[in-house]
Amino acid sequence: MTGISVSVAKIADLLDLKNYTSDMDLKKRKIHSADVNRPALQLCGYFDHFEQSRVQIIGNVEDSYIKLLSEEEQKERYSEFMKYDIPCIIFCRDIEPDEMLIRIGEENNVPILGTSRSTSEFMAELINTLGEQLAPCITVHGVLVDVYGEGIMITGESGIGKSEAALELIRRGHRLITDDVVEIRKINEHTLIGTSPDITRYFIELRGIGIIDVKTLYGVECVKEKQQIDLVIKLEDWKKDADYDRLGLEEEYIEYLGNKVVCHSLPIRPGRNLAVICEAAAVNHRQKKMGYNAAQELYRRVQANITRQSDEDDE
Repeated sequence: MTGISVSVAKIADLLDLKNYTSDMDLKKRKIHSADVNRPALQLCGYFDHFEQSRVQIIGNVEDSYIKLLSEEEQKERYSEFMKYDIPCIIFCRDIEPDEMLIRIGEENNVPILGTSRSTSEFMAELINTLGEQLAPCITVHGVLVDVYGEGIMITGESGIGKSEAALELIRRGHRLITDDVVEIRKINEHTLIGTSPDITRYFIELRGIGIIDVKTLYGVECVKEKQQIDLVIKLEDWKKDADYDRLGLEEEYIEYLGNKVVCHSLPIRPGRNLAVICEAAAVNHRQKKMGYNAAQELYRRVQANITRQSDEDDE
C-alpha cells in the first residue's frame, strides 16, 4: 500500500455510482489500493489472507449465495465482514442490497454503492480508474498538446514561447491538454499520462494579453482532459557554437518517474514556425513507431551509394 489515496466520493462520481448509505460522507473514506476483491470466501466465513484494503465487489454469485442463508446467518456474516476496514462495497448488475446490510454498513462506517453494469465489465473499468487515480504523480513546467494523436509536451524556460506555440497548434486544429503545469502520472512501466490541474484547465497565459479560455474561444473540439506523453520538445535559445543534432540517428531521452520519453532539443531563432516543427516532429515520431526511420533510410542510401561507387572504381 502506498501513501497515495483517492476518496470514495471521487470514484463514485467518476463511475456514476449510486450511494445506498446516503448519510455517510464519502469524501472521508479513502481508497489506497488499485486492486479489487470479490468476497465470496469471506461471505462463507473464511477470512485468512483477506485483502481488506481493496474495494469489495458483489456480483450475482455472492448475492445468490447470501440469499440462501437464514436471516440470522446473514446478520452474522455481514457483521463479521463489516468489522474490517473496507473502503467500500459495490453491488453490480442493479442488485439491491437488503436493509440489514445497509444498516450494518452504516454502523461500521462502510459505504455501500451500486451500479447497473455487469460485474466483469465494471471491475475492469474500476481497476483502470483506480490505477490512474493512484498512480505516482509529479508536476512539470510545460505545455501538453495532442498533435495528430501524439502527446507532445513542450518544455523550456519561461517566456521562450511554449504557450504561443500551443496556441498556434490549437488554431491549426490540434488539442490542448494543459498549459504551464503538466501533472504526469505513471500508469505503468511504459505509459505516462499528462493532465491539467483543475484550477487551470483549458486556460492559456499569453504575455501581454493575459489569460484566455481555449474551450470558450475555440470550442470543445480543441481541448482534451488527458493524453499519453509520447514526445518531449525542449525549446532553448539558439547558440551559435552549440552542436545540434541534424540527422536524428540516435534518439535522446528524458526520464520522468523512471520512464524514458523521446526528447528533441529545438533551438529557437526569429522566424522559425514552432507549430509546423511540432507537427513534423509528431508525424515523424509516429512514423518511427510504425517501423520507418527517415534518418536510417538516408544512411542506408548513402552507404549503398558509397558501396556502388567503390565497386565501379574497382572495375
